[in-house]
Amino acid sequence: MGAFEYQALDAEGKTQKGLIEADTAKQARQQLRGMSLMPLKIGEVSQTTLNGEIKSRGDKINVATVALITRQIATLVSAGQPVESAYYAVSRQTPKNRTKRVLLSVRAKVLEGFPLSEALKEFPRIFDSMYCASVHAGEQSGLLDVVMERLADYLEARQDIQRKTSQALIYPILLSIVVFALVAGLLTFVVPQIVQVFEGFDQELPLITQWLIAISDFSKAYGLHLLIGLAAIILLYRQLLKIAWFSLLRDRILLAIPFVRYLVKLSNTARFTRTMSILVSSGVTALDSIRISAEVILSQPMKSSVVSAADRVREGEHISDALEQTGYFSPIVLQLIEIGESSGKLGEMLERSAKAEENEFTGITAIFIGLFEPAMILVMGLVVLAIVLAILLPIFDMNDLLQ
Repeated sequence: MGAFEYQALDAEGKTQKGLIEADTAKQARQQLRGMSLMPLKIGEVSQTTLNGEIKSRGDKINVATVALITRQIATLVSAGQPVESAYYAVSRQTPKNRTKRVLLSVRAKVLEGFPLSEALKEFPRIFDSMYCASVHAGEQSGLLDVVMERLADYLEARQDIQRKTSQALIYPILLSIVVFALVAGLLTFVVPQIVQVFEGFDQELPLITQWLIAISDFSKAYGLHLLIGLAAIILLYRQLLKIAWFSLLRDRILLAIPFVRYLVKLSNTARFTRTMSILVSSGVTALDSIRISAEVILSQPMKSSVVSAADRVREGEHISDALEQTGYFSPIVLQLIEIGESSGKLGEMLERSAKAEENEFTGITAIFIGLFEPAMILVMGLVVLAIVLAILLPIFDMNDLLQ
């Protein structure tokens, strides 16, 4: 049974759009007529079409929606509902057409006899390799509802971290914009009007005033060019990041800066251990868990090191020893992994290490943002003070001459 997207007229002559399940387009038309709708246009929704649409629009279903869907599916499956029925029930509740089409397409694949994990792989931009591997392990172990509950918890936690980070950055970003706009406005419009007072005097202006006039003239003459150039550099940088060698170079430079290196290591190891804990707890083998979890690491050098560590684990080396050789994991994380290996509680120890890394990263980020706000206010104050001094010093000099 497939999903069909339709456009039809109701009894009042209004156009209605939506999705309907049917084996064929003819059967879909019959169902629409049974609903007192006159079919105008019917098209089958395929995985290829959906993936093409998602890719062309440059976006995908957000994490919060995927987490909600996963939670609902887990609840229905734990209540004894078959997978296909659970996806159909959830698709009827979602108000978003794109989400509904994805759910119905996954259900159609399941009805064709494919495992749920294979059906989800048709949408890699929505359900990543970690998600699909966890679902596959849940299918094999008969604990699909438990695994999907864990996935929902993981997705919700990730969404919560992203939300908190975004909220914490709003004020510093707004403050930076205000400071930049204020300084640019003073230099471009206010300062030129004030310095005209000094043009009729033959006395030599203080050095700070000369600098202010030079900066003001430059801003007035080339300010727009600077903004355009800055926008062009940002766009060029984003395009270059799509090239492998440039992305690798950027990541190596970040890892060469002491404090930035620490933050990059902390955030990526937290993502890795959190993902691996979900996979191991879901029944995925440790070796496969390492390889899949490496995909969530954003730093290319770190990802390559972890992939190499997976090869050493395959040859018989302990996970903690293999990860230690990468040089990116903290001693506490390695110790917890070693304890998990020896006690048979690797998933639990990975979760503990992930929480420790995430808490440390959140704490450091909060301190940095807390220091950034007064620093920006201090910078703004110093800039305004410099402008005031540059204006007042010539006035004081004139007073001295008049006396």
